Amino acid sequence: MIKALLIDDSRLARNELRRLLQEHPTVEILGEAQHAREALDLTEQLRPDLLFLDIQMPGQNGFELLEQLEYMPQVIFTTAFDHYAIRAFEHNALDYLLKPIQPQRLSAALLKLEESVKKPLPEQVQSYFSADSQVFVKDGEKCWFVPIAMIRLLEVCGNYTRIFFDQEKPLILRSLNYMEQRLDSRMFFRANRQQIINLRQVDRLEPWFSGSLKLYLRGGEVIEVSRRQAQRFKELMSF
Repeated sequence: MIKALLIDDSRLARNELRRLLQEHPTVEILGEAQHAREALDLTEQLRPDLLFLDIQMPGQNGFELLEQLEYMPQVIFTTAFDHYAIRAFEHNALDYLLKPIQPQRLSAALLKLEESVKKPLPEQVQSYFSADSQVFVKDGEKCWFVPIAMIRLLEVCGNYTRIFFDQEKPLILRSLNYMEQRLDSRMFFRANRQQIINLRQVDRLEPWFSGSLKLYLRGGEVIEVSRRQAQRFKELMSF
């Protein structure tokens, strides 16, 4: 069963999506939200598998909501505007549905989710890597045997994850969520929806807008920690 939240400021749009989802008995609708603040609370409380997320809403938009989430469900964007598509997939969206939503497109999006859930090993998570582990990384014809401690950043790149170490930035066919589960949470931290950082590779930090943080890594990368994750970062890194 796929547990979902419907997030849209339009009651008519939510009702129409409910009607379309009646043809998909594997989807259980846990609740609805009409703005980002309500959606944030429901997502953290109910921990759904999937968000059907509108982009343009009063107050914060759908992208701003995702930046605040600590728990990261799959996301299917639902919007009347096609010019957000590239940005949506930069947020690792499962799919992007234009309103009015066509039944066949909805079916295709849900099929993507079902297929991702059914992935066999090695995509299923096994044990996590400890601080003194080394990992084999292959990108095309290039191969590396990399100490975990040398990896300073992992970043979403479509269906891939880009790994930063030394001067290298190879891509591997793994999701960032999968990588997060394989990494030691005492060493690696989810800064936002797109990036995981190695806490030992942080050179300095500074306060940023609305309670967020900017972290400067030893390799020169500048990472913005979402407001919600900034609070967790401070708790982890303080006495």
